Amino acid sequence: MEKTAQTTNQSQEKKWKTAIAHANEKETLIRGYPLEEMIETLSFTQAIYLVLKGELPSKNEEQMLNAIFVAAIEHSIAVPSAQAARIVFSGGNSLNTAVGSGIMALGDSHGGAIEQCAKLLQENKNKSAAEIVEEILKQKKVLPGFGHKVYKEEDPRAAKLFSIAKKLNIYGDFCKRTEEIQTEIEKQKGKKLCINIDGAIAAIMSEMNFNWKLGKGLFIIPRTAGLVAHVHEEWEREKPFRRLDEHEHSYDGKEKRKLTKE
Repeated sequence: MEKTAQTTNQSQEKKWKTAIAHANEKETLIRGYPLEEMIETLSFTQAIYLVLKGELPSKNEEQMLNAIFVAAIEHSIAVPSAQAARIVFSGGNSLNTAVGSGIMALGDSHGGAIEQCAKLLQENKNKSAAEIVEEILKQKKVLPGFGHKVYKEEDPRAAKLFSIAKKLNIYGDFCKRTEEIQTEIEKQKGKKLCINIDGAIAAIMSEMNFNWKLGKGLFIIPRTAGLVAHVHEEWEREKPFRRLDEHEHSYDGKEKRKLTKE
């Protein structure tokens, strides 16, 4: 009777399930590999690839993912995520709260376009670049992964990633389609919108069979390191409570007026 009850209990569906890792007092397994062996053997990039994909990368895949991480690690204090992280820290919050605020500032216009562009490429792989651009423009939507506030003719980060992808034999149909879309945008819109870093990462991650839902994640992972650096610098170099100087802001509301009692 006891044995039957035990067997029944073991076969019951557990509420929480994961294929990523298992840990107890004896061992920690990540995707089946002992953590102690990983610590001694794997690079950080290899370990991230393993956690995300379930298997170890080839040498070329490791190099490509590493290049993506380096390309996305930092892009100055001017971007929303860095400003948000530093401002939140200056208000008296902890490092993790400030870094989390920086991550929350990543959105459709800042890092989030990787996900959108990868989805567009992966779900429309049987359509031509002309068809994709025509449909987006008809809907009066923005083409994710194209255009940049600073880079007009070419985003050097995107160009370098495509160059590396070619050397590593990872550049394929998704990358070609992305470059064709860039040409079609100029043809149909009459204005050049260069492939930005989001578009390049979207194309390359698609070549590497990463699901588009991991798009933002591939930006969050490296940019977190940059945000930690910004918050640490804020902590070391600046006084608490950031406040805009008079010349940095203006008021354009109503002129001074009196409240009248009825």
